[in-house]
Amino acid sequence: MNLFEQIRSVWKIIGRNKVRSILTMLGIVIGVMAVIVVMSVGAGAQSLILNQIKSMGSNLVGVLPGQADEKGPPASAMGIVITTLKDDDIKALLKEIPSLTAGTGYVKGAETISWGDQKTDTNFTGVSAQYTEVEDAKVEFGRFFTEEEERASTRVVVLGSTVAKDLFGDQDPLDKQIKIKKTLFNIIGVMKERGTSGMQNQDNQVFVPLYTAQKLLLGIDYISFARFKVDNAEDVNSAMEQMNVILRDRHKIDKPENDDFNVRSTAQGLDAIMSITNALKMFLAAIAAIALIVGGVGIMNIMLAAVQERTREIGLRKAVGAKNSDITVQFLVESITITLIGGIIGIILGIFISYSVAKVAQQMGYNWDFVISISAIIIGCIVSVGVGLLFGIAPARRASLLDPIEALRHE
Repeated sequence: MNLFEQIRSVWKIIGRNKVRSILTMLGIVIGVMAVIVVMSVGAGAQSLILNQIKSMGSNLVGVLPGQADEKGPPASAMGIVITTLKDDDIKALLKEIPSLTAGTGYVKGAETISWGDQKTDTNFTGVSAQYTEVEDAKVEFGRFFTEEEERASTRVVVLGSTVAKDLFGDQDPLDKQIKIKKTLFNIIGVMKERGTSGMQNQDNQVFVPLYTAQKLLLGIDYISFARFKVDNAEDVNSAMEQMNVILRDRHKIDKPENDDFNVRSTAQGLDAIMSITNALKMFLAAIAAIALIVGGVGIMNIMLAAVQERTREIGLRKAVGAKNSDITVQFLVESITITLIGGIIGIILGIFISYSVAKVAQQMGYNWDFVISISAIIIGCIVSVGVGLLFGIAPARRASLLDPIEALRHE
């Protein structure tokens, strides 16, 4: 019996046992679908992060406290508090490196802020007066605070657009006072709507002078991180080298391996995030692939039951001249066909679900790309065939070794 006849015979068998065939395919369908969805959604989430970072510009340089190698993020990026970076470091870098056009330190906190009876939970961010230049942010109403107000630890605040709507609705918030941690702040401006950037909703926060946030709201003397704008992208590497030299001198560090800070450009940040998200994506795909193993075990059980049911058929085929290899091929083709059909259905469902997730994310305002790689589809098909082959060997081998006389006697 040639391969074409084998496949046609398999279709007849599948048609005779539709419910069992569907249940046999179900594990493969779910497994392949899960792998496709995980890889696609992971790639979409990765694109969201990368698009947000790219939108910040290619001429930005960040400084984080704490040591890190070139491949991984500093400990401070993982939420560990490190107090080695000060605002004086930021000012020294701006003073000594001509290519740095603007820079600001950042400190952050979460708090319930109130105006009269109105309250909202939000984040407050302490920054310098150069924040708007570094982030290319615009003030829609009023103004941003000045360097003089920053040095004097003035109690002024600039609201994000979402916070302004939550607290004041259609009213003009300028010159009114809000309370943050029992301290009154005068509202001097409202930021223009920015959406999500740098992995954070820029509109759901308020901005206060850096020293004010450090002294009155947080009680600290360090900064969480800093960003600088370089005059053009070609000067980024030179500026980073100078920043490393200056910070080592200020922190009395004689060897690079002893650095208590980490200087990175946007491009380096992208590389680090890519390596982390790729590893996470592969890890999740491996977990999803467990469903394929479960599906394969199910196929093996069903095929073993099929061998038992079709013992007389096997004996009859052997009696008229079928070889052991013919019986083996018959059951392997049946197993592979079932898993391949299940794999194709799983790929189609996985693409549909991934597309739906991407569309929902885009409707919510996220810069989420719909990503389905040809390699993922090819891998899905190959894995389906491989599972059918791997878990079909035992039933096929068992069928081929049946004694024809004993098989014909089987009831």
